[in-house]
Amino acid sequence: MLNYRYTARNPQTGQQVKADVQADSEGAAVKLIRAQGLTPIDIRLGEKGANIPGFKFGNRVNAKDRVLFSRQLSTLINAGLPLLQALRSVNEQTTSKPLKVVLNQIITDIEGGGTLSASMAKHPKVFNQVYISLIAAGETSGTLDKALDRLAVQQEKDADLISKVRGALMYPLIVLFVMFGVMGFMVVKVLPQVKNIYSGLKGVQLPLITRVLLAFSDFIIHDWWVVIIVLVALAFFGTRWARTGPGKQVVDKLKMKGWPIGPLFMKMYMARFARTGSTLVASGVPLLQMLQITSDAVNNVHVQRAITKAAEKVRGGKSLADALQNDPNFLPLVPNMLKIGEQSGAMEAMLAKAADYYEKEVDNEVATISSIIEPVMMVLLGVVAFIIVAAVLLPIYGLAGNSQFTSPTG
Repeated sequence: MLNYRYTARNPQTGQQVKADVQADSEGAAVKLIRAQGLTPIDIRLGEKGANIPGFKFGNRVNAKDRVLFSRQLSTLINAGLPLLQALRSVNEQTTSKPLKVVLNQIITDIEGGGTLSASMAKHPKVFNQVYISLIAAGETSGTLDKALDRLAVQQEKDADLISKVRGALMYPLIVLFVMFGVMGFMVVKVLPQVKNIYSGLKGVQLPLITRVLLAFSDFIIHDWWVVIIVLVALAFFGTRWARTGPGKQVVDKLKMKGWPIGPLFMKMYMARFARTGSTLVASGVPLLQMLQITSDAVNNVHVQRAITKAAEKVRGGKSLADALQNDPNFLPLVPNMLKIGEQSGAMEAMLAKAADYYEKEVDNEVATISSIIEPVMMVLLGVVAFIIVAAVLLPIYGLAGNSQFTSPTG
């Protein structure tokens, strides 16, 4: 893709528009500009590798826009509209600017003789491998409308699943944020006042807990920039490490085994595997290709490795159920349902039932985590509050018995 900078005129308003467009050639760029209802005046090759307009600053096509696009395109194709006319109609109706840019490029590619799946494959940040494979299967079998409808359902289920998991993790993060905020306020504002009270008293030794917190308070107040640098460095290098091979293995293992989130993530992975597998099998994708696609869709290196090993066993003649049996990275229900599906010839239906079951189990796990984390957070808040209150009050009780604060008896 090349980046072209152009000047065009809006025929309706007469105003000139200056912007960038991504295209394979100048002719393709002209088509994209005209598809937006503009008349090109000047077009020049800009910087190579520039970002696609609409994708800057994280402005990308979200799951909701993708689901709506899939449903609209499915309805129009099912109504008998030709593919190009259906795409143009959806492009006119969509309110997502990033999606409009992508659809303009897809329309241009199809006008040049390309297929829908091949055109979408040029935009991996918008259409993942599951999406492209289902579109390709739909094109081959002549059931593109059904493939798009299945995609919409699969994406809705997946987005709902991710939303529930994020919701379960958000509550403890908010509580921790509030806890550290209160603790920071006490350390920076309250404890220094205690230090001022005792600074003029000679021979009075503060309790250990107060001295420790006062030292911590002095460090935060005077060397706060060191704290910020350390936190930013930890966040930056920690995030980069988590994306490396060894880091991702550790993080993914913690997701699967860590308390109390382990059961939640395991059931989410099973639901995602079953739902994606069911959608692909229903669209006629071959079993080995389905396994390769679902291994990427699950988004966990350990489950991905287990699926890859199972695919090798299937290639060697084993059934998928037997290949996954007793694998520690899979919950027992999945191979059991697969076995029934293989025996009855209804693998798609059995995978769909397994997906429904685990999606409901994710709801139960979210409720369980909420009920567990709430008292744990309350205990943590209580411990922090006790430590800070003790650091403030213990010196006061010490002063009550100090001779400097007692009246002389005569």
